[in-house]
Amino acid sequence: MGKNKPRNRHKHYKVPAPGTSPGLYAIDDDALKPVIVLHTYNDKSYKKTELENINNIDKLIENKDFYYWFDIKGLADPNIFETLYSKLDISRLVLEDITSSYQRPKLDEYDNDKYIFAVSRHLFLTEENILNNDQISFILSERTLITFQETYADCFEPVRKRLELGKGNIRIGGSSYLMYAIMDVIVDNYFTLLNFWGEELDAIEDRLYDHPDRRIMYDTQAIKRSLIMIRKVAWPERDKLNDIIRTDSPLISDLTKTYMKDAYDHCIQIIDFIESLKEIASANIDMNLSIISNRMNEIMKVLTIISSIFIPLTFIAGIYGMNFSREDPATGKILKDNMPELYAAHGYLYTWIVMGVIAILQVIYFWRKGWFK
Repeated sequence: MGKNKPRNRHKHYKVPAPGTSPGLYAIDDDALKPVIVLHTYNDKSYKKTELENINNIDKLIENKDFYYWFDIKGLADPNIFETLYSKLDISRLVLEDITSSYQRPKLDEYDNDKYIFAVSRHLFLTEENILNNDQISFILSERTLITFQETYADCFEPVRKRLELGKGNIRIGGSSYLMYAIMDVIVDNYFTLLNFWGEELDAIEDRLYDHPDRRIMYDTQAIKRSLIMIRKVAWPERDKLNDIIRTDSPLISDLTKTYMKDAYDHCIQIIDFIESLKEIASANIDMNLSIISNRMNEIMKVLTIISSIFIPLTFIAGIYGMNFSREDPATGKILKDNMPELYAAHGYLYTWIVMGVIAILQVIYFWRKGWFK
């Protein structure tokens, strides 16, 4: 890889000031204009309608022969939430959680099983391989499901196709089954992300063996950061699915609970998968550090060998570089305890021979000790 992976950064949400009264929702300044699509269906028919608003939502869901799914993308219009409060009597605490799009996955039951509120997290990669973490909120009533997305990113297409084709239980399972189908798609998307990061870690491991470099550390850390983010989502998602399976609410059918158990199993597999990939990422980082350390040790060993060879040679050269002559060149007087070899014939050659022999003997000794292996 020629460049380091882009880092996944946390979103910054608009948070109410400390001490603000509960139930006051705060819409982000960069929230998107809502796009509203109504899906009306039963076991025999399906109809898709684009809406400008939901001001008459109570009239739209009057016919008890159909199920209704309001797919809302974008949260910039406060009239939507005021309509839900006035026409469907949705708690302002729920509306606050929808607009405060930093909620963890959860399940809340309201007004003696009149409706259920749930939250999931949609994780997906952008074209730059940056991990996005968006909130998807659900309001489930007897025959109606309302979903909210903060962006236009679409993960519902498989569910819409099943609705159009009418295959399986999607049209006869009720609104709770439709909520399960959406949650199942969200959970299955986690597998796609983990498979992608698993392949990336395998490629990084190959690079460790072939050509390790410092980018390996950055790439592995980016993946590990993403794994931590998805783990923070997967654990509460598992708890939420478990709450749905165990709830006594009549809004969740037995058929839905049966299929929710499968999604729950998938979530457990995802958590195990995350832990395995985290261990692989940590092992890659440790291996990279070990390779760097071993490379440094090899370099230090080479420098040590070179230094060990030249230390005695430098010692000899230093002795004869002192130039303490045996004879005074001006008076011819013999100076005691000075170098008799300074003016010896062939002294320069003999010194080279002695130094060469010492160096050869050291090389042989180091080789027999295995330092060159």
